[in-house]
Formats: sequence, structure tokens, C-alpha cells
Amino acid sequence: MRTIGNRRFDFARQVAVMAIVNRTPDSFHDKGSTFALDQAVAAVERAAAAGADWIDIGGVPFAPGPEVSAAEELDRVLPVVVKARDLAVVSVDTFRPEVAAEVIKAGAGVINDTSGLRDPAMADAVAGTDAQLVITHSLAPPRTLWPSPHYDDVTAEVAAFLRERVRVALDRGVRPDQIIIDPGHDLNKNTLHSLELTRRLDDIAAVGYPMLAAVSNKDFIGETLNAAQHDRLSGTLATVVFCILHGARIVRVHDTAATVDAVRMTEAMLGWRPPAYTRHNI
Repeated sequence: MRTIGNRRFDFARQVAVMAIVNRTPDSFHDKGSTFALDQAVAAVERAAAAGADWIDIGGVPFAPGPEVSAAEELDRVLPVVVKARDLAVVSVDTFRPEVAAEVIKAGAGVINDTSGLRDPAMADAVAGTDAQLVITHSLAPPRTLWPSPHYDDVTAEVAAFLRERVRVALDRGVRPDQIIIDPGHDLNKNTLHSLELTRRLDDIAAVGYPMLAAVSNKDFIGETLNAAQHDRLSGTLATVVFCILHGARIVRVHDTAATVDAVRMTEAMLGWRPPAYTRHNI
């Protein structure tokens, strides 16, 4: 059981759906459609109405692109945090400790660090607060081009990285019940790496902390299915369900309503959630 924001989650039998809202002009999927503040707020409201448990707000993409200062990142994300904090658990996708500190003060319950604590001061920003810290695997810092990544054993190397970075967080005062891990699908990984990682996701879950799977519409799904960027929903849903069956307890997605249905149905089939109602053959 964890209290995150103002909600309780039992990750032994519950999956949190994390909706994505990016205030960026260059995100890989939404292409800036929620960059304007009014559009970002409207997207937050739609996600909450569709059943999102968490809303992940990003001001800087992971992929290479123009420099965004910490001040500009805060200008982008803080107003959305304030609008979202009463609707769902608020997560902020950032690799900057100074941004993390400010958004936690504003009500963010999760810091989603795609850099994997490359700046250990991120752990300092979270330690002593009630916020959760997502530690994500990647080979390179965000905004860095890293062509042709190589692994001898991608799953073993990702698991070892996460264990080591968790140790850093714990040594700097982050509590075990604040830590979430993310294997980083497609982050400095090709399609074969991401497929192998997914197939062996139980090995990542065995690291021992709630696991987030950020798989929505990613290139490993598109390349596997020969599906264009906005034709990957069915592949995403299949991947989400597979990840849950292999240990994921938070799923980060663009298409909230469809994912909520897939997740709740999966929970019911696992015996974790009762039906909304029962009339058939009763």
C-alpha cells in the first residue's frame, strides 16, 4: 500500500493508469497539440474524466531538441500542476532537481526522472518529502543523441542499472516506499532490445519496487506491426496487458479511456477487481 498524492494504491492488486500531457512543441507523439496552456488544461480534464489515476506532465522531451532552461520548464509545467492536483495524482516528467523541488511544493506527488538519477541531487530533492521518485533506465542523458545502442544482455544490464541507482537514492535519504522503477522502453534501445526487455519483464519486477511501463505508441510497437505513429493503439493495449501480467503496476499512456478499460478488465480477470455490475444470467 502506498499513499501517493491524496490517493491510496495497493500495488499487490491494482494498476495505476498514468495519462500523458506534454507542454512541449516537439513531443514524439502529440507534436505540440497540448503545448498551449488551455489545451494542456483541457487534456488534463479529459484524462481525469476518462479515469486516469495519475497525470504525467512534461515540459522537456527526452529526445534531442532545442535547449529548454529550467525557468522555461517551470513556466510550462507549474500552471498545469496547479490545475491537475485536485483531479488526479500529479506526476512531473523532469530530470532537473530544481524543477522537482518546485513542483513538489506545488502539489506534485510523483517525480518521473527519465535520467535515472544522473544528477544525484534529484534524490535530495525528493528525500524528506511525500513524493514518489521514478528511476528510469537509459544509457545517455535526456536530449542526447545515442545511435546504435549496444547491450550484451539488455534485461540483465537494465536490472543492474536500476539496482545501482536505487542504492544511490536510498543512500541519499529516499525511503524505499518512495521508489518506483522504469526499464525505459525505447530509451537508447532498439526494437529488438525493447521486445526482449518486455519478454523478460519479470526480471525487472524482481528488483523489488513497483514498476512503471511507459510503452504507449512507442517505436518498438510501430516497427513490430509496421504501424504509423497514430495507428499503434491496439499494439499499445496488447503491450500494456502483457506488461501488467509480468509485473507492471503503473502504465504510462496517451489514449486514456481505452487503456483504462483494458487495465480494469485485466484486473478483473486476475481476480483483483469486481465487475461494475452483474445482471447477465443472474
